[in-house]
Amino acid sequence: MKTKLYISMFLGLSLFLSSCDDDFEDINVDPTTATQIDLNYKFPTAVLYASGQRYESWRANLIYASTMIQHLANTQGYWNGDKYTYSAGYAEAFWTAQYPQTIKVIEDMKYQLETEGDTLSADYAMVRVLRVFAYHRMTDLYGDIPYSEAGNAYITGNMRPAYDLQENIYADMLKELEESAELLEGSTSTLGSTDIIFNGDTSKWQKWAYSLMLRLGLRMTKVDEAAAQKWAEKAIAGGVMESNDDIAYVVHEEGNGIVQNGNGETFTADGTPRISNTFIEFLQGDPRLTIYASLPENTGETDANGNPILRTVEERTDPEAQVGLPNGLDSFLLQEQTGKTNTQDFSEPNRLYLTSEAAPNFFQTYAEVEFMLAEAAYRWGSGDGDVESHYKAGVRAAMNYLELYSPEAVISEEEISNYLEANPYDPSNALEQINTQYWAAVFLNEYEAYANWRRTGYPVLDPVDYPGNVTGGTIPRRLTYLQSEQLTNAENYNAAVSSQGPDNLTTRIWWDEAQ
Repeated sequence: MKTKLYISMFLGLSLFLSSCDDDFEDINVDPTTATQIDLNYKFPTAVLYASGQRYESWRANLIYASTMIQHLANTQGYWNGDKYTYSAGYAEAFWTAQYPQTIKVIEDMKYQLETEGDTLSADYAMVRVLRVFAYHRMTDLYGDIPYSEAGNAYITGNMRPAYDLQENIYADMLKELEESAELLEGSTSTLGSTDIIFNGDTSKWQKWAYSLMLRLGLRMTKVDEAAAQKWAEKAIAGGVMESNDDIAYVVHEEGNGIVQNGNGETFTADGTPRISNTFIEFLQGDPRLTIYASLPENTGETDANGNPILRTVEERTDPEAQVGLPNGLDSFLLQEQTGKTNTQDFSEPNRLYLTSEAAPNFFQTYAEVEFMLAEAAYRWGSGDGDVESHYKAGVRAAMNYLELYSPEAVISEEEISNYLEANPYDPSNALEQINTQYWAAVFLNEYEAYANWRRTGYPVLDPVDYPGNVTGGTIPRRLTYLQSEQLTNAENYNAAVSSQGPDNLTTRIWWDEAQ
């Protein structure tokens, strides 16, 4: 059972620690004495910040990543991702939110424990694992980023941190995971219920550390396959997630402040997102179809008395009625290409199960781990070498874990078995099949869907060529840096651009180098 979130605790600390400033001048300025706050208050705040609030969830996770990866689609002009248009404020939103919040609190906790000489504890290891999770999302979106000097301005006095090479960031993150996993062996945490991911269970933290190691190791398959294999096999030997009981996720709840699911807050505020036609086509014959998708309740039409015509639950969740919205359309192109003017005719993320502000948010699932084990077995014969069994286990886990959204979002074992019989493992098409299933399994964790697509090229997506796009009709490969860095941290910003390439949507990050 996940621990209940105590709103007042987190609101008080978030007011103390949070900042919405756009540059590093004001990140981690210590207005009082942060080390006087107990870790039991800081830790859940950092986890909730890492889960994401409406600001960055709306802009980075949904507007950009979800539509670039063709899980969602939208005809509104401000949904830039499936049109490959540029909004500086949206592209930098994850950076703007996460550095002064998540990373600031994590670096503060790490420094506090180091100052207190508590560097051999489970708590210290847990902070380091959470730190890797936060930074790996950041570097996967932007490439070279402030890392070794980031988030600790009040500690070092350095207001203008250097940007580390992504290759070096990955090397250090993997080292951090290895050392943390060793510290967690047989350990006991003092955090208990304030660990809102695993409730103080250090064995689960150790499995997550090795599962993240597997994820980061496989990220390197395009640029250093030998290193990718080494780290993947080290993770497997260490012990990764073994069931859906090991999933790293956060339970949210309705309320104010940072306790709500950021995706859910977005869906509350914005009724325009629709499921992409690409995703609906993939889900045909898949029992996840009407857990992921449903038609809007409001048809957009009125009766003779002017009252809105509403769909019943049965009508909304009829598998035969689900219609995906093509990516790359505005209202004019929608009518021109589909003959429709009403997006209420297209499926949306299922508001019966997925879009609540109290919905859980998943950092890493057992299903993802099984698909990675399948890939490692296929590439190198790693682990037990049984690709098919890991593929099947991944599909089962991906369908079973949806009940964590709602007790009604249950897929029967018979349905899963029928699906696997209709979609058996195909060794001649293994990497595409495994990673397309991975894409389906991480719906709404669009940061991960986007990263794994760039690494593998799967699923195969047809780019759009929306008028005025800034990528030449190609799917973007990264998001762009915080604009104010060009002024407030110009020397380090310019060095990063000189090293990595132009600060635009088409520049590839280190592990995504073209083959």
